[in-house]
Amino acid sequence: MATTIDAPRTPTTPARTKRRTNWEKWGWIYMRASGVLLVILIFGHLFVNLVAGKGIAAVDWAFVAGKWASPFWRIWDGLMLWLALIHGGNGMRTLVNDYAHNPTVNRVLKWAIFLAVAILIVLGTYTVTAFNPCPTDPSLSFCK
Repeated sequence: MATTIDAPRTPTTPARTKRRTNWEKWGWIYMRASGVLLVILIFGHLFVNLVAGKGIAAVDWAFVAGKWASPFWRIWDGLMLWLALIHGGNGMRTLVNDYAHNPTVNRVLKWAIFLAVAILIVLGTYTVTAFNPCPTDPSLSFCK
């Protein structure tokens, strides 16, 4: 009696009419792409804030106000904020999937991560976009 083995990658069930998105694959790709961008953004941020100029001693409200007077730095810091928070949230989601085997605990932890990331993104984006570098003193050098 002969046994026939199906060829590799032969579908075992009929093909679905609607294909589903592979979120794990896209999460994996996002982690790699955002990681590369974050390295560039963070080292640029550290260089400008700590190495160029007078170093850490110069970082104060006026330094941030002067830096955020430029839309370039607001976009830079906003992009860094969004990428870092989503990257970290996705990493935490992966840990929850690996270690929280109880479906209820898994769901609760993932919702907590989602809410924490969403709240921090909203607050951080509000800070970056609504910050007024010249609130009351137009004599500051960067407000002219």
